[in-house]
Amino acid sequence: MEVSKIIDLFLYTIPAIITGLIAYYFFREHTKNEDGRRRFLLKKDLQVNALPLRLQAYERMALFLERLSPSKLLVRVTPISSNKEDYESLLIQNIEQEFEHNLSQQIYVSDKCWSIIVAAKNATIQLIRKANLSEKTDSANKLREVILTEMMERKPPSDAALSFIKEEVSDLW
Repeated sequence: MEVSKIIDLFLYTIPAIITGLIAYYFFREHTKNEDGRRRFLLKKDLQVNALPLRLQAYERMALFLERLSPSKLLVRVTPISSNKEDYESLLIQNIEQEFEHNLSQQIYVSDKCWSIIVAAKNATIQLIRKANLSEKTDSANKLREVILTEMMERKPPSDAALSFIKEEVSDLW
């Protein structure tokens, strides 16, 4: 009699345990799927809100690079005196000021893009300093001439960075 009660007990409990395990598995999978769906929707909403900010950052950095181009920089920033060192300082100060104004945009662009922008800025400053050290340069106006002549022979450093920005923005679509 006792053995048959134990067998009956197993016959009732085994299906209940199996049903319980299956229900637990399905509920766990359902919860995992719902969590994944919620995360996807949240990420999608964040991307919808962040995309305009990222595009605006790329626009601002493109504008910075355009203003950084030596031919445009020299037209915009005219010498105050004929002293070439003062003009060099004025140009570099203008570049640094413009860069600092756009410093917060690095949050929205990729690290590689930001590095290329910084490299273009530094290369432009080096170009100005190198032109100032040239033997041909004896005044601020001559410094402008030397820089512009240099730009006729090769592309400005900002062009490569601008091309990279255009490529990166096209990848966003």
